[in-house]
Amino acid sequence: MPNCAVQSVRRFLPFLFVCLLAGLPGQVVRGAQAAPAPASPRLTPVVRAVQAVAPAVVNITSTHIIEGHRVSPLERFFGPGFGPGFPDSNGFGAQPRKRKRVSLGSGVIVDGRKGLVLTNAHVIAGGDEVMVHLLDGREFPATVKGAEPDFDIAVLEIKGAHDLPAVRLGDSTDIMPGETVIAIGNPFGFNHTVTTGVVSALGRTIRNDGGVFTDLIQTDAAINPGNSGGPLLNIEGSLIGINTAVDARAEGIGFAIPINKARRVMADLMGQGRVAPLWLGLMAEDLDSRMAMALGLKEARGVLVGAVFEGTPAAKAGIEPGDIIESINASPVRDRRDYINVLRNQTGGESLRLSLRRGEKVLALDVTPVPFEDDTARKLMERRWGLAVREGKQGLVIQSVRPDGPAAFLRKGDLITGVGGMRVKNMSELLQAFRKERLAGQVLLQVVRGDRGYYARLVL
Repeated sequence: MPNCAVQSVRRFLPFLFVCLLAGLPGQVVRGAQAAPAPASPRLTPVVRAVQAVAPAVVNITSTHIIEGHRVSPLERFFGPGFGPGFPDSNGFGAQPRKRKRVSLGSGVIVDGRKGLVLTNAHVIAGGDEVMVHLLDGREFPATVKGAEPDFDIAVLEIKGAHDLPAVRLGDSTDIMPGETVIAIGNPFGFNHTVTTGVVSALGRTIRNDGGVFTDLIQTDAAINPGNSGGPLLNIEGSLIGINTAVDARAEGIGFAIPINKARRVMADLMGQGRVAPLWLGLMAEDLDSRMAMALGLKEARGVLVGAVFEGTPAAKAGIEPGDIIESINASPVRDRRDYINVLRNQTGGESLRLSLRRGEKVLALDVTPVPFEDDTARKLMERRWGLAVREGKQGLVIQSVRPDGPAAFLRKGDLITGVGGMRVKNMSELLQAFRKERLAGQVLLQVVRGDRGYYARLVL
């Protein structure tokens, strides 16, 4: 019997060995199926960033309705109204007509719960109707919560939409030249065109018809027409800038507003409807050739500090009357207009590096502007223009005139209705106009005396 048992085991062993071998591959296959599939090499950080942010990028349509009328052939010949005996209702007269001018741009949702969108001010400028188009095909009307052309920033609120996808806000103080950036927008009305590039430089200044824009991010990522207002992202998909402009003189040069500045502008617009103007606390004057020669300068470039007010940032920084401001943040200051425009494009808390000439010395001083409050502007206006104004029932009434001041020919009781081409109806508008014109060499006022209106030129 033992021999028979041994023989039976020997006969069973090959079968058992085969069964074991047959079972091993099954275990290996099951183990391989449980392991995660390797990520596709096509799923790059850029692709992941675009996929994450794309739903928050919107197309903006701004429609401006232009009222007008068709001019008949008779009106072209005879002039408006055709003259006596030519009724406008006979089929040949002027016919009402409305035209629509549509502009396209981009934007990005920064607060999905409230439906808030950041874009450029020039995208919605003059628009009577603003529509926001989402990636998923939905369309919503939007209201302009605030716009600031000096910064080219506007804030829109999407009507009737909440819990929308929103972008993650980054930190523009942490941007590194050379790092990869992504621009998303809707050039020519196409949906979500993506371009990539690098940060070429920081702190750039550009000048155009709209003024001076400072502290911009320069990138070689293509920013095409229609990309304006769209997001500039870092490789992590965080919003670091709002695309705003291209340099038409050269390819591969685009600019974006740093997100930290855009956030400060947005906070001011949402809180008080405007960005508080800033000042350093000095009076700046243009240099002419005579002054430049007297100061030993080769050319009349820069602005001369005529006065420094006590307790202001300029005084605390050590700026003195007679100093010549040659540049701000490495951007040349050619005249008072440059100086004003650079300040106009600053927000509270931003420090400026001023390059000054004092005699034979060239100094670099850091100074932080402060809000140009109404009370400060009023006192400075009285000093610079030589008149005091109060708000009365009839409008802005001149209360007193300094006999030896620029406005000595005006009278107490005169009404001021305009400054430098701007209509002014109250003290707030007057002070706003003064801030804009405060460094001008001369200012044109619109004045009403009795039943007559006239222009008064103040030579400052």
